Amino acid sequence: MTSTMDPTFYRSPADAAAAPREELAYVVAFDRSGQQPDAMTVVDVDPRSEQYGRVVGWTDLTPGAELHHFGWNACSSALVHEGHDTEGLARRYLLVPGLRSSDIHVLDTQPDPRSPRLIKTISSAELSEKAGYSRPHTLHCGPDGVFLTCLGGPLDDPDAPGGIALLDHTTFDVLRAWEADRGPQHFAYDAWWHLNQNVLITSEWGSPSMIEDGLVPELLLGNRYGHTLHFWDLAKGVHQQSIDLGAEHQMVLEVRPSHDPEATWGFVGVVVSTADLSASVWRWHRPAPEAPFELEKVIAIPAEAADADLLPPALAPFGAVPPLVSDIDLSVDDRFLYVSCWGTGELKQYDVSDPAHPREVGSVRLGGIVGRRPHPAAPDLPLAGGPQMVEVSRDGRRVYVTNSLYGAWDDQFYPDGVGAWMAKLDVDVDVDAEGGMAPDPAFFPHGDEFRGRRVHQVRLQGGDASSDSYCYRS
Repeated sequence: MTSTMDPTFYRSPADAAAAPREELAYVVAFDRSGQQPDAMTVVDVDPRSEQYGRVVGWTDLTPGAELHHFGWNACSSALVHEGHDTEGLARRYLLVPGLRSSDIHVLDTQPDPRSPRLIKTISSAELSEKAGYSRPHTLHCGPDGVFLTCLGGPLDDPDAPGGIALLDHTTFDVLRAWEADRGPQHFAYDAWWHLNQNVLITSEWGSPSMIEDGLVPELLLGNRYGHTLHFWDLAKGVHQQSIDLGAEHQMVLEVRPSHDPEATWGFVGVVVSTADLSASVWRWHRPAPEAPFELEKVIAIPAEAADADLLPPALAPFGAVPPLVSDIDLSVDDRFLYVSCWGTGELKQYDVSDPAHPREVGSVRLGGIVGRRPHPAAPDLPLAGGPQMVEVSRDGRRVYVTNSLYGAWDDQFYPDGVGAWMAKLDVDVDVDAEGGMAPDPAFFPHGDEFRGRRVHQVRLQGGDASSDSYCYRS
């Protein structure tokens, strides 16, 4: 470790939790019509500030890009980088892919964190030519560079297998495709790892033609979306194991490994079961060193009956609202798992101190296809959308949620409009507390605050629960 090491490169989860709290949140916003520029917004999350809960920074980017997931150029995983000079490496740049445009915007958050500056755009052509991928989705700063998962193959064949593009930490050049041998993997979505175990895990959604115009009922009912979890050799990029959850478990999305650097378990969320419209969360684990990974369902969330007249056309024949688990997030101390049920408008909190036996300990409802639950700050305003993207502060005391999933899917499940809103939930993390959370009535940026754009992923200043992986226990 050098004397100039970025102080937000934390050796351990405990160090991350003990560091100063975030004062700003970066939130992507997009214009579904493609007429106005998509944007990176900056929200004040410092309760001491007179602008608390307000948008205090705005950077226009490309119209029609559909900004979705994004992340840092470097983070705590820098402590195990090989072949990279960590002198001067810092959590400074945000890499912001456009899921529809396949371009990647690089924003400099210094010298003024409230005014990110666009310094480079990595073209879809460069991504396609150098890595063979398009539709960039999720990125993590990792041991060899920036790992960028992509849903599609090259621009001229987007339904070819998706995968991971590797980008340089400092130049942001596209280096290559990460995979040396993909084995049976075809669909792509999320990727994360157990750094100290040399294991990377990937999940599945669907190829671009299966998602870009909305959920395709025939493909869903035919169990054609992704339903497999994959395990890889992180250093070699070689596929090692697949676990099929069963074809009815459609769309295996967010992977959340334990933050404990010695652990070999984690959680993955499943959007929907075609058997009964339920959603679920599964735990992977390795029962012994070097043994194959095992996978088990540990949470099942049932659909809720509803009047067909209140449902969008896609759901009316079923007379029920599926939870549609679209995001999950694990607190840095591995104590609580948060599960967003975008369809029913509920954020669930589980105590996962025993990861094999989660216990539900908290629930908040906002929005929902039928419920339209208001926020305490605006009790007369029915909300569309629901808790979708969820981000947890490093100390576990604050949970931030936004309400848009993906433009075409928003329109399908909320055809009268999804709007735009962000909420913060306060969490009781006292040692003796059972859990529980409640919306902060003073924090509710929404509507015109986002200038007509929809809001998606949140990243917190200094890191958060879904951005960093750690190398040391203490």
